Order: sequence, then C-alpha cells, then structure tokens
Amino acid sequence: MEDRPIFIAGPDRSGTTLLYALLASHPNISMVRRMNYWRWFNERYGDLNVPENFERLLDRLLHYKRIKRLDPDGERIRNEFLQGEHSYARLIAILLRQNAEKAGKPRWGDKSLHTEHYADLAFSQFPQAKIIHMTRDPRDRYASVRKRFGKDSPRLAAATGRWLNSMKAALRNQKNYPERYLIVRYEDLAAYPEETSRKICQFIGEVYSPEMLTMAGETEYRNSGGNSSFNKIQPGTISTRSIGRYHEVLSPYETLFIQRFSDTLMLEFNYPLDDVQLSVLQKIKYFTWFLPYHYLRMRAWKFINFILCKRKAPPPANRFLDGRTESNLTLGGSHVKPYVQ
Repeated sequence: MEDRPIFIAGPDRSGTTLLYALLASHPNISMVRRMNYWRWFNERYGDLNVPENFERLLDRLLHYKRIKRLDPDGERIRNEFLQGEHSYARLIAILLRQNAEKAGKPRWGDKSLHTEHYADLAFSQFPQAKIIHMTRDPRDRYASVRKRFGKDSPRLAAATGRWLNSMKAALRNQKNYPERYLIVRYEDLAAYPEETSRKICQFIGEVYSPEMLTMAGETEYRNSGGNSSFNKIQPGTISTRSIGRYHEVLSPYETLFIQRFSDTLMLEFNYPLDDVQLSVLQKIKYFTWFLPYHYLRMRAWKFINFILCKRKAPPPANRFLDGRTESNLTLGGSHVKPYVQ
C-alpha cells in the first residue's frame, strides 16, 4: 500500500464533491469525505507514546460518524500502530490504508473542506502527498450557498470572506509547492471533464481512466442530482447548468459587493467582472446602507473566525455517534497552526 495520499481542498460549494466522485471512481484511488483530520484531531491528544492519549484518540476516531461509516477494524488499527512510530499521521494512514485495501485500491485520499489552510502540515506529514484545490466563481458559489441555505440567510459577508481566504491560501500554496499543489477551476472540470480529469491524473501520477466520468465510485452523489444545486440531472452526467447561474439568483447589490472585494483574485482566475449599472436611488441605497452593513459583517466574521481558530475548539458533539466530545483537546496541541477559513 502506497502512502501517496491525494487531498482535495477548497471551500464548500466549489465543486470539491464532484472532484471527489471522479477520483473515487478511479480504479487505483480510494477516497473518503470530511475526515477533518487536521482541523479536529491532529496533535490534540498529546504524545501518542503515552498509551492513554493514543486510546483516547482512537476512541474518538472510531466514534466519529464519517469514519464509522468506513467500518474500521479498531483492533487491527491498534495492533499495527503499536508496531511502529507513534505519530498522528501514521495512525491516519493506517486507518485509510485499511479502507483502501477493502476496496482493492492501492492509493487513498480525503476530501475535507479548508485543507488549503493546512498545506504545510499536510506536506510535512506526507511528503509524497498531492493537494488539488477546487475554486469557483465567487458569485456562482454564493448563489449555490443561497440555494443551499435559503435566499434570506445573511451569508454574503461570510461567503465573500471565506472565498478570499481560501484563494489567498491557494496561491500561497501553489507558489510554495508548485509540483505538489494544483488549482482546478470548477468551470473547467464541469465544461471539459475528460480533458481536465486527464490533467489531474497527470498531476497525481495516475493513468487516466474513463471510469472516472461514470462516478460509479460515489453512487450517492451520482444519483442525487449531480453537480447542480438548482436542477437534478441525469445520473452520471456532469452539467454546466450552474455556471453563470448567479445572474438569475443574486441581486445587483450582491454581485457588486462580491466584485468590490474579490476583483483582483477573480481576474487572476479568469472570472470576468460584470458591469453592473445602478440608478441614482439604487446607488444611494447601495453606498449608504448595503455596502457598509455587509462590509462590517465581513469584518466581524473574520474577527470571530480568528478567535474561534485561536481557541482550537473541539469538533461538535453531534459529529460523534455517542454525542460526546472533549473540552481539553488542546492539551497536546499548543503548537498547532490555527485554523483559518
């Protein structure tokens, strides 16, 4: 079994699940979803040479819903772990190797949101890893957020801030790790799935397989409506319907707000800006109320997010089968880099 993991990065509603379904359908690649290893588990339980720390961590992993779905063999994981280096990365590798072995695949990977903020840690723990970062037009991404959470949900400020943080991290990581970090536009993957999948396979060192486009390795996603939040599509089909959908969903104010703060990065990734025209009354409303209101909300979101990251809050209890989490997870993790969305 190879430890050449593939990690999918990027914010929600950016096409990360589409890429996950394609990679999970490759005959050589086993993928899992939202393990959130670096955010919620890595270095939070102290030195794993201490048996009590290891057992606490293993217990939480085996009760974590996303991992429990993999039906891991806890006793086998324990026995194998105790025979070698007692590190966090090795424990996760053992768990995901076991899952890949059950699928008859030699390589494993994970799709967890915001992995881009842990790239340095990922590459230090897994030197042979590759990270693929999905990006999407922030206007379309916010349109999808609105579709997902409801049009009246005030998420514009947070959605804009999250996209900006993610893309800044993407560019920084690509500069620091040019051979190990790839940025893929959702629009390219949706419009040219075979061509883009071939480029992705070349990047990760795998031969392209037509099975990827069937998405047979992730039937739940394939059959649930695919890569469109707005319309169900034929199973196994990759649609471009969601590209440019923001024109029908967002108000001119929302489009202007996103472009005002994201314009430089949007142009960097070839997302042309709209020439939004407002009447005199609309301009007064936009500049006197809408813009300052959402700008202050975005600043508040960044501040609150920073505080939450500094606190290194444990994962929510509802992520575990027993509804239990621990309040002292930071005992062993004082040196962990803060999570920044």
